[in-house]
Amino acid sequence: MPTAGNLIIERDSLVLTEDWVLGHFSELRQQVHKALAGHQGGGKPSVDWSGLGRLDSAGATLIAELVGSERLIALAEADASLAPERRELMVAVARATAELEAEEIKPPTGLRHALALVGRGVAGFYQGQKLLAGFIGQTLTALMFVLPRPGRWRITSLVSHIQSTGLNALPIVALLTFLVGAVVAWLGATVLDDFGATIYTVHLVSYAFLREFGVVLAAILLAGRTASAYTAQLGSMKANQEIDALRAGGLDPMEMLVLPRVLAMVISLPFLTFAGMLSGIFGGMLVCLYSLDISVTQFLTILERDIALTHFLVGLGKAPIFAFVVAVIGCLEGLKVSGSAQSVGEHTTSSVVQSIFMVILLDAIAALFFMEMGW
Repeated sequence: MPTAGNLIIERDSLVLTEDWVLGHFSELRQQVHKALAGHQGGGKPSVDWSGLGRLDSAGATLIAELVGSERLIALAEADASLAPERRELMVAVARATAELEAEEIKPPTGLRHALALVGRGVAGFYQGQKLLAGFIGQTLTALMFVLPRPGRWRITSLVSHIQSTGLNALPIVALLTFLVGAVVAWLGATVLDDFGATIYTVHLVSYAFLREFGVVLAAILLAGRTASAYTAQLGSMKANQEIDALRAGGLDPMEMLVLPRVLAMVISLPFLTFAGMLSGIFGGMLVCLYSLDISVTQFLTILERDIALTHFLVGLGKAPIFAFVVAVIGCLEGLKVSGSAQSVGEHTTSSVVQSIFMVILLDAIAALFFMEMGW
């Protein structure tokens, strides 16, 4: 009855005995891996295969893995006592193994690979949106549970996050919208001057900031400033196992950490949007005053007479939705951190990209909806 092959590991040599055939491949492979681990970085021990029994291509492959393809060829050709057919088998298997090891693995290219990348991207986007929808549901469930119970409200945490989210962001929002308002007025005046209609620069600036720029710029700034901070804060807590400690203490992280941040942004963004509208219109008004000779009184008269209140309400009405989505994405990415500093950085970047993408996507959908509704 055939006997399973054996590998004896001595100080400076490897002794191969019995049958090295396919039927004993699993046992032999374990012995080979053990020998490789034991001799890692320990030089090249000699090989004694004088007690070797039957040998086939599977066993020769394991021997090539054990001693190396090039060395196996040299040992087989130098051993005069080795049977010719066994020498040919070892050399052939060693050369085939060496060719496979030397063959470069080229990255896949072509249309098929491009379609595969697109497919993986679409599948990843779908899974991400599915996870986001589930987290939004958890957030709303926690909110419905907490609202009727004033004793569970985290007022101190809410006020602190309103200060960091809204009050501290006010200067940068006002400055950015002021500059954008001035740029829009400059561009509008340059184009409208060719038609002798520079007076309509007032309408351009007013429409742009009341409906779009005021809320979009404020939301994008919060996506880059606050959503990233939410992700970094919760991600650091997740990496330090502080969130696990909250759960072990019987506290709900959604109630303790997520809801105050989400509510703070939902409260802050409408005020920042209003400040952005005023600042952007003020920037456009200064350009009209000093470049187009449109006085402040005339600017405000046109604004009051021709710009309907609907435009202001449309822009302000989008602010809570944008704020909710941005805050939820920031918190979700923070809770997805795996536990390393690298993971914190990756998810912080992901939260900013996703937040800005969702803000622009929702704004485009809202613009189409309001246009069809005639608002």
